[in-house]
Amino acid sequence: MNWEQLLSTKRLGQEERHGIKKDDRSEFQRDYDRLVFSAPFRRLQNKTQVFPLPGSVFVHNRLTHSIEVASVGRSLGSEVYHKLLEKDSSLAYTHMSEIGSIVSASCLAHDLGNPPFGHSGEKAIGTYFSERAGLDLKPLLTDEEWNDITHYEGNANAFRLLTHQFKGRRPGGFVMTYSTLASIVKYPFESSQAGKKQKFGFFQSEKDDFLKIAHELGIKQLSAPGEPLKFARHPLVYLVEAADDICYEIMDMEDAHKLKLISTDETIDLLSDFLDEISQKRIYDTFNVVTDTNERIVYLRSCVIGCLIKECVNVFIQNQEDILNGTFEGSLIQHISERPRSAYKHCSERSFADIYRSKEVVDIELAGFKVISTLIELLIEAVTHPEKAYSKMLINRISSQYEIEAPTLYGKIMAVLDYISGMTDVYALDLYHKINGNSLPIV
Repeated sequence: MNWEQLLSTKRLGQEERHGIKKDDRSEFQRDYDRLVFSAPFRRLQNKTQVFPLPGSVFVHNRLTHSIEVASVGRSLGSEVYHKLLEKDSSLAYTHMSEIGSIVSASCLAHDLGNPPFGHSGEKAIGTYFSERAGLDLKPLLTDEEWNDITHYEGNANAFRLLTHQFKGRRPGGFVMTYSTLASIVKYPFESSQAGKKQKFGFFQSEKDDFLKIAHELGIKQLSAPGEPLKFARHPLVYLVEAADDICYEIMDMEDAHKLKLISTDETIDLLSDFLDEISQKRIYDTFNVVTDTNERIVYLRSCVIGCLIKECVNVFIQNQEDILNGTFEGSLIQHISERPRSAYKHCSERSFADIYRSKEVVDIELAGFKVISTLIELLIEAVTHPEKAYSKMLINRISSQYEIEAPTLYGKIMAVLDYISGMTDVYALDLYHKINGNSLPIV
């Protein structure tokens, strides 16, 4: 793979207008702005990140998380560009100077496909088909279609949301640049290759769009002809992934501290371990001036993020050849130097044991699983038996942009999943109460 081909301003759905410039923004800045002003992006403000929204103590939701990831992603991209330019001055004549913009736009989009209640919502969708009433539909679908819905994945759904032509909308979905779209595909293979982690990059419905983008950008194909599709990652995926890894691990620590799930002393110890002795001394000297506890954590957190950005940039530069050859394995975080890597692992273990498994988080996951399971069961029943009286009432509840009258069963199922995944947590809960008769609109 080569940078000149990998960085393209061509837009999906507007290929014939390639090269026509509308204003002074770059094409990748337009991607970023298009996402910021979109309804799916706004809805992230009411989707849980990790913790349920606890009222007076503000913690991260999907929107604030995505904005922070985009900020870190921009820094990663910009620093990588300057370091690569030092090694090869000819890159100045490509779109390399824009990789900060590409990565930040992709970071904004990376969580757009997540259903309400995050991973609990994903699990509820997949298990409805693999373990519950949806099993009856298996004989009516192809193996590829069945893999899509039983391994339902927010990453693949983000690619669908950005590229699919929903009813009444223009071809090409968001009409994003090929490079921005490729940079969000963290798992560039189809659902039959999902494996134990249940991760993949695109549904069968968007397979042709992914192929078009991959071939245009020269992304290396790893699968042999006739085998299920598997590609190397677009190199900028590693920077998007690193920005996400940095933010969710470090910012979750800050949120857990605010919610008093971990003590101030432990938070300081966990974060200080990322830094060398010189940096630690500078931190503690600053603490003599900054006495507010929360501000101390904020300052320490910012130093850790800066450290991890520098580490990930170095890994990317050192492994650029393997990344371009499609042979680099793992994430950038997994290859950083020993001290911060050990500290990151320690934080991850602490988070999993005592934060992600905390009563507050588990309660929201249990409730979310029940809500999504109920919605999908009723809505799939409605679209597969539209002649029933209750089905007709439910179908009237679904926006006309979703193709619930698609000619295939797979199309109908995907329309239901589009509708559910686009809901906010609050909307899903409200609809759950209404269709179960637990609440009525106040007139």
